[in-house]
Amino acid sequence: MNVFTIDADNNITVHPNRKIARRTAAGVFDSAESFAGLIGLDSKRLVQIWNSLTGVRPVKRFTSGAVAARRIFAELQKLAAPAGLTAAEPQAVAPAAMHSSQPAAVDQRASKKAPGKVAKATKPETKPGSKKEIVLGLISRKGGASLGELMSALQWQKHSVRGFIATLGKTMSIESFRSEQGVRTYKIS
Repeated sequence: MNVFTIDADNNITVHPNRKIARRTAAGVFDSAESFAGLIGLDSKRLVQIWNSLTGVRPVKRFTSGAVAARRIFAELQKLAAPAGLTAAEPQAVAPAAMHSSQPAAVDQRASKKAPGKVAKATKPETKPGSKKEIVLGLISRKGGASLGELMSALQWQKHSVRGFIATLGKTMSIESFRSEQGVRTYKIS
């Protein structure tokens, strides 16, 4: 689990464990809640930290400090240390001022976007246990899944399941047909 430190200049560094992070003179956090407790309700500082992150759309304010802390921590998780980081190699992920001494991980993300354009965050593939994963698991079976099966698995109404299937159909080929018993069935074709 990654552990982060933040100093008075809002430089955030990722560490592979808490023991190494405590050796620094900076504040240590490993969750959005501990980050919020460390920063407090200083909304100007939270906005400054958010706007210093690479690849995010700059904001003027947040609806609350808790929302800001959650969003910042989620973004830090994306920028966190690569799997090969050793215990002796802490890595800075969010300097307060974007300048030429940025760490390599931040430079790589910044160089992928065109000058003057904000990079869009890419959505990860299906999360384990998500509704999308449940639906894909059911409709990828040999016989597919009936509308009733999907409704009970998702705890959704018919129109919600049909709308979700239509959304999935924009990115993949999903076959909809009636079985011999007249039951609407969906299957990945």
